[in-house]
Amino acid sequence: MLSWILTNEQNAHGAAADTLHAAADSAAHGAAAAHGGEENLFTQLLHHIYDSRTLELPFYHNPDPTVHGLSLPAIHLFGIDLSVTKHVVFLWLAAVLLMVTLTLVARANAKRKVPTGLGNLVEVFVVFVRDEIVLANMGTGGLKYLPYLLTNFFFILVMNLLGLIPYGASATGNISVTAGLAVIAFFMIQIAAIRAQGFGHWLAHLTGGVHWALWPIMVPIEILGLFTKPFALCIRLFANMTGGHIVIVALIGLIFVFQSLAVAPVSVGFALAIYLLELFVAFLQAYIFTMLTSLFMGLGMQTESHGAEHQHGH
Repeated sequence: MLSWILTNEQNAHGAAADTLHAAADSAAHGAAAAHGGEENLFTQLLHHIYDSRTLELPFYHNPDPTVHGLSLPAIHLFGIDLSVTKHVVFLWLAAVLLMVTLTLVARANAKRKVPTGLGNLVEVFVVFVRDEIVLANMGTGGLKYLPYLLTNFFFILVMNLLGLIPYGASATGNISVTAGLAVIAFFMIQIAAIRAQGFGHWLAHLTGGVHWALWPIMVPIEILGLFTKPFALCIRLFANMTGGHIVIVALIGLIFVFQSLAVAPVSVGFALAIYLLELFVAFLQAYIFTMLTSLFMGLGMQTESHGAEHQHGH
């Protein structure tokens, strides 16, 4: 379900992706023309950053020299662009890998008292998300949202890691994907708050507890605050996952800027260091997105926890 929602979010921005793709292609071909009409490594790396309707595959050469990889079909239905892009393919791949792997792990762990191998590794992450994220930010009442937050964590993590393998692409480097995740987080934050406080109390908090004369000022501010949280989640994940790839391309590009192999060891060395940093960022951003989502959900559930503490005191 999560994959389907994100896919539709991505396709809704298909026209914008086409425009960016065309602009980037023009820039790449312009640079190629300036260097004798053939593309170099730098211009080829540009194709790894942006979304496109071509899928890079090893040992595959498209008969059309202007197309870098396997062409994905264009699909239009009732005037709506439903074409599959490279990032959508890797988004689906991440979803399939998670469903297959975690299903097998769950069945294997159910047969053993002590998980081993991959099952043990997955359990480490599950326990970490439960104890250090959900219980720390939401209390025991947040355990019912643990499946959603675990899905968030593993889904984002796998998408991040897929962008670090050869011929891969990071779907989280597409703002349409991170926006889709943020939209889902927005609804989950409001649902958690409404279930904990009640719909009436949730509406009342929009007034900020001030005098009714100040409501025309306070209510718009509070409503805006509802959207700034998921917006921050969207931009943070997108920017961090895109920034690393751009830095690597820039470092490799120094070889072509100076037109000398003398700078190659420095460029490649720094690019390798950034690549290792990207591996750390892949885990870090999955954690941050999940942690902040649970934190925002926990803030909306505070009324429930305060009420429980009040009853316990009596």
